[in-house]
Amino acid sequence: MAQPAGPVTRSERTRSAILAAAEDLFAERGFAATRLEDIAERVGIKRASIVYYFKDKRELYEAVLSSVLGGLHQALTAELSRHEDLGMRIEAAVSVWVDYVGSRPTLARLLLREVANATAEKQSLMLRYTAPFQELVLREFMDRPDRRDVVKVKVDPIHVASIIAGATVFYVAAMPNLVSEAGFDPTTRKHIDPLKEELLRIVRQLLETRGTPT
Repeated sequence: MAQPAGPVTRSERTRSAILAAAEDLFAERGFAATRLEDIAERVGIKRASIVYYFKDKRELYEAVLSSVLGGLHQALTAELSRHEDLGMRIEAAVSVWVDYVGSRPTLARLLLREVANATAEKQSLMLRYTAPFQELVLREFMDRPDRRDVVKVKVDPIHVASIIAGATVFYVAAMPNLVSEAGFDPTTRKHIDPLKEELLRIVRQLLETRGTPT
């Protein structure tokens, strides 16, 4: 039986606060425009305190990517373990993805900034953190023996992933600046749920799957 977690220490709270502030600022301004001093000010600590936990801005940035994408990977893995049927697993993965981005919109902004400012170094960094998702897709979907029984039409998985990921990321990160509706917030259930249903409808048509995960 797992032992209950002990109380969170002050050091752990400080580290978590640094990560949260860094995630927000990197998403708002990008890596280059964000200074450690800005992060420290938002947390209410000295710059030197950040260096105690993270040796430089690059290490902090990588910790943010690990936290954001690691959380998504955990959520996907947990939900997939609840479903055996391949069609249900595909729909479950789409649902988790949309819900996660809706609840953590910094992910959408970080991804857009990374892609827009891609260099050879940055591409290799992002690939390092997205590799587990590629492995998960291959293992959980593409390599399954029952794939042909569920995926009735010939589709390129990259195209499907682009439709799902692209629509969600753009909707969350960009649409607030393009919609004239006052106070439009794509992350509310009012707006994110219809997006999820539309993407599930598209996926069902592309893959000819049936059913919706509970």
